Amino acid sequence: MLAAAAGEEALHARLEELGGKGAVLVERTETTNGVSFKLRHGIAAELLPQAVRTLHKGDVIVEREQTFTKAGDGYTGTVKAGVSGVPGEITARTELKSVGGETVLATTGEIRIRIPLFGAKLESGIAEQLNKLLQREAEFTAKWLAEHA
Repeated sequence: MLAAAAGEEALHARLEELGGKGAVLVERTETTNGVSFKLRHGIAAELLPQAVRTLHKGDVIVEREQTFTKAGDGYTGTVKAGVSGVPGEITARTELKSVGGETVLATTGEIRIRIPLFGAKLESGIAEQLNKLLQREAEFTAKWLAEHA
């Protein structure tokens, strides 16, 4: 379960398929209680909504730190991320567990962009792209689990 969400092989494969321009696993540390890692994702400017392209010139680079810590039969975790050239932060909480024989990864989070007048537009555009990325990652992880279980 954890190997599909945070194993080194799975992370490299996921970044190759979904990470965008300049995607890389910056660092990964495994302990007896879990794992932490840093990822860099690239979102090409042409894939961003027009409102975001108007306010942010060029590609978007997302730096993401994620942890999974053992909690009962599953794992809980945190995510912190930042977007290049955008004052603000992305935070989330995750839960990875087995429910009825299925693996469930739940993520809830918040995006805060601190730009007067335009912050809400950037938040909305970045949230849209991050939601798409998280959905694709969930689909990738499910496929990975099915192929490597």
